[in-house]
Order: sequence, then structure tokens, then C-alpha cells
Amino acid sequence: MKKISLLTIMVLTVYQSFAQMPDKLLKAIEGKMVSVDTTSSVDGLIDLANSFERMAEAEKSQWLPFYYAAYCKVTAGLMMNSGGDIMSGNAAKTDPIADQADNLLSKAEALSKDNSEIFILKKMIATLRLMGDPMNRFMTYGPLGEEALQTAIKLNPENPRIYLLQGQDKFFTPEQFGGSKSEAKTLFETAIKKFGTFRPETSIHPEWGLPATRYFYSQIQ
Repeated sequence: MKKISLLTIMVLTVYQSFAQMPDKLLKAIEGKMVSVDTTSSVDGLIDLANSFERMAEAEKSQWLPFYYAAYCKVTAGLMMNSGGDIMSGNAAKTDPIADQADNLLSKAEALSKDNSEIFILKKMIATLRLMGDPMNRFMTYGPLGEEALQTAIKLNPENPRIYLLQGQDKFFTPEQFGGSKSEAKTLFETAIKKFGTFRPETSIHPEWGLPATRYFYSQIQ
């Protein structure tokens, strides 16, 4: 009986959240969902972030547009450092992006407390700040990022994006600093399995990450 009551409450909560969202905003977010997981250029991600930010400012009571704007911003920042020496850093270029993502995420968190997806982005922002100056920032932003991930695990250990980020850490970190391709492979395998069973609350809740997980996994085989 208790299980039925709990399930009913969860369904009603999701329904009420969905019902409170203006139809125009719902359709606007749905129209961008594919782009969230397929846009692969810095400029494209910045444009996408700006689109979500406009949605967020037009309807400030909804956390998802702020969240997606932050996600696209931080992903663009991380992409700026990809393909080169990860130890070189470019704080002047990436710190402003991290600041923007942080500001947007704070607005999302104010509307959605104790949300594993929020803490996953906190980890990503910490990683972006670390990458701006790895040698001098590792001891600050490494622990902050790990703390955010551990909170995400406590809130929802079935969230596959947690294991994607853990795998990326192991993949990119030099072995002398704790990196391991074999451990990364195991984490990517875990993420792929969890993506197989993970179901977002609605059609516009976060579900990004599977293509990236498959890509990194393929680089280790």
C-alpha cells in the first residue's frame, strides 16, 4: 500500500511540474533536445546556450532552461581545451565561460534543490576552472569537483552521467596523477549499462551523454 502511495505521489509531482510549464516553453525545449546531445562545435554550443538563456529569462520559474544554458556553456568551454595539451590551460579564455555557466546553474539550483543533474554540472564547471590553469588549480578544483560528484551519487546513484564524468577523469588524467585507461573503460561500461535502464522524468529532462560515453569507450578498446 505504501509503495502504491509513493508511486502515486511521484507521478502526480511529475505531472504537476509538467502542467505548470507553459506549452510554448515546453515545445521550445523539446525542439532543442536533439541538439543538446549532437552539437559538436563551440560556436554551435554557445548559440544553443543563448537560445536556452532567452527561454529561461522569458519564464524564470522553470529550472530546465537555466540548466541547459549552463550545460551548453560549460561544454563549449571544455571543448575549447580539447585536442591540445590539457596541462597548458587558457584561463583568460575559459574562466569567463565558467563564470557564465556558474551563474546560470545557480539560478537552476534555486528552482530545483537536491538534484543530481545540478551537481553533475557543478563537477563539469569545476573541471573547466581546473583546466584553465591545471598546475595551480588542481588542489582546489579537483576536490570541489569530486565533492560535487559524490553528492550527485548520493542523490541518484543510477544517473549514468556520473559514471561518464568519472570515466573521463580517469581517461584524461596522466597515470602519475591517478589516471587509468582500464579504470576508465570499466566506468564507461557502467555508464552504458545505466543509460540502458535510465528513464528521464519527462521528454525534456536531461538524457544527454550516451554518444560521448560510446565514443570514449571505443577509444580504449
